Amino acid sequence: MSGPSPKGRPGTAGWLRGWRPAVAMAARNLRRNRVRTALAVLGVCIGVLAVAALGIFGNVLALGADDAIGDIGTQVVVSPNADAGVQSLSEADVADVRRAVGEPAVVPLYSDSAVVAGPSGREFATVYGVEEPALAFEAAEGRLPERHRRGAIVGAGVAEELGVGAGDSVEIAGSQVRVVAVLAESQTFSPVAPDDAVFLPESAFSADGYAQALVVAESGEAARAAADDIRAEVNAREERVDLFELAAIVDEVNEFFGLLSTFLLGLGAISLVVAGVSILNVMLMSTVERRQEIGVMRAVGVTRRDVLRVLLAEAGLIGAAGAAAGTLLTVLLVAGLVAATPEVDAALALDPTNGYYLLLALCFGVGVGLVSGAYPAWKAANERPVEALRS
Repeated sequence: MSGPSPKGRPGTAGWLRGWRPAVAMAARNLRRNRVRTALAVLGVCIGVLAVAALGIFGNVLALGADDAIGDIGTQVVVSPNADAGVQSLSEADVADVRRAVGEPAVVPLYSDSAVVAGPSGREFATVYGVEEPALAFEAAEGRLPERHRRGAIVGAGVAEELGVGAGDSVEIAGSQVRVVAVLAESQTFSPVAPDDAVFLPESAFSADGYAQALVVAESGEAARAAADDIRAEVNAREERVDLFELAAIVDEVNEFFGLLSTFLLGLGAISLVVAGVSILNVMLMSTVERRQEIGVMRAVGVTRRDVLRVLLAEAGLIGAAGAAAGTLLTVLLVAGLVAATPEVDAALALDPTNGYYLLLALCFGVGVGLVSGAYPAWKAANERPVEALRS
């Protein structure tokens, strides 16, 4: 329990006791002009609603984008540097890449193209040769072998186009090949497009070198580190390989949505500043109308500090009421949006980071109320009682 400080100044309890009658008087004064008070509260409410709703909207967009493309940042595509005269990746190049990256899986790929035919039609598709497909891809049908020795693994797009599934056969360059698995639909975009490709064993190719190598890491950060290691070690003497970092694209997308969120918050803040001007106007009008009343208070012994407290309490109550109403409306608006729009993932709307924007808007609303009321309160508290009574 707080009490007077050792130096005789009031402690926390005393400070709160000083504000209690000021808040009660402020509430009574606000009730005397209900319409004007309601309009000021409405202005803050709209401003807080704009800040919180636009902030959450931008955050949900960023979370949705990160959820949709976050996985692609875990891959680095290594290709031969044609500008340096390197036409393919040799076994030594792949070994160098493996030594450079350490833990992340390295999946070299032969590449060619061929006409693939199935029960529903024919399609010109990219044909890759891969030994360990399970390190880089997932199967929607069938099972990906640890060592790909026979059969074909068909991308989701090709399987749909040709009407084939695991256990069916496709014709590739005139040869019938059994489909051992169909890949899950890819959520990524890169030079390697597994949806529109067919994967065969490496033994089906007679090329001298690999066309590409996929580096598959556990996280975007690990992929960035792997890319840096490849540049530092494999390209140390000669730029033998080109790198396509999907993590860099994810970073660019995240940076864009960060800017979008900031822009939307700025738009909402403009609404709240307008609301602050409204509170300033209300408080200035209130102090002018109550000039004689304030003069009487000062004449009977009410201190400047008490007058300042009452007027600041009025501005604070307007800001707090508007901020609370705006926050509540934002919650209802987001809930209604999630209920009415099935495309909006409820988990994204309920993400804890959205609470930051609610708290930010709430504090901003109260702060705007106090700042807007500071000047009228200071002006009224410092006016001489005699001059106030003469007006």
